[in-house]
Amino acid sequence: MRLNEKDEQMDRVPSDVIYALTLDGKGGMQPLAAGSEIPGKSPGWLHLDYGNPEAARWLLHTPLLNEAAKESLLGQSNRPKLVRMGETVLLILRGINHNKDHRPEEMVALRIFITPDLIISSRRRPLLSEQDVFNQLTLGGGADTPADWLVEVCDALTDRAGEFVEELHDQILDLEEMVLMRDLPANGRLALIRKQLIMIRRYLSPQRDLVARLANEKISWLDEDDRRRLLDIADRLRRWLDDLDAGVARTAVLADEINNLMAEATNRRAYQMSVMALLFLPASFLTGLFGINLGGIPGAESPTAFWVFCGSLVALATGLAVWLKHRRWW
Repeated sequence: MRLNEKDEQMDRVPSDVIYALTLDGKGGMQPLAAGSEIPGKSPGWLHLDYGNPEAARWLLHTPLLNEAAKESLLGQSNRPKLVRMGETVLLILRGINHNKDHRPEEMVALRIFITPDLIISSRRRPLLSEQDVFNQLTLGGGADTPADWLVEVCDALTDRAGEFVEELHDQILDLEEMVLMRDLPANGRLALIRKQLIMIRRYLSPQRDLVARLANEKISWLDEDDRRRLLDIADRLRRWLDDLDAGVARTAVLADEINNLMAEATNRRAYQMSVMALLFLPASFLTGLFGINLGGIPGAESPTAFWVFCGSLVALATGLAVWLKHRRWW
């Protein structure tokens, strides 16, 4: 009897759910209390953190999911993925990581199991995109149907990715201005931007293909407007990918320019030291020559010989500097 009661709980809203609601079909939602039954008349959305032990146990034992869905929602795969099982769709999408003490390019996986009547999603770390979709529902301007919800999620993920790509674009512009002003950026800044560009592109490229494929799947609950919006999202992702490719190329040019600036600065310092050495070379020769302890040194008995010698060295150095300036070596 206890086992049956425990199994019954697997059909109800788990206690540690992040979001539990039903779509009212008018852009709004009705919240579901923990432990309540999941209604079958109105489409529902359950959103969980699979890193939570209770949520992981619920996902593992609920009869609402098949084995493939359980494996995916519990974090067994991280790459963007689309699996269609009849009218059921299993998705793994990636979003920008805005969490504190994490880098944005460490993208967060959003795992989705969606049918015409039920949406179950999970993630390990919070996503601003999921909050955007939920906030729209609370304001009454959100999704009407599961298909609309899916499009809204893809749209929110794409918008957040586009904002981050624009931020990278602005950082590259700042670096280009610095290089034009002959300034060197902070050590490691350019390398970090290039790493972010490459890693973001690594996930957005298959996600673009996934969204385009989703728009072309023969799924009855996706209407023509949903497909059109998905194709528009795929096109926006393509534009962001083009910007990422351009950013990688621009950072490569910047790296070459920075190397040229560093080489130029090194050569300039070496040249300046060579000129200084040239100025002091005759003086070093003469002081070495007149410093030997042998008889016959001119001026050895004269009390003014030292000052005459110093004046001669100054005149020699001045004349040599004037000659270098005239030859434009200095």
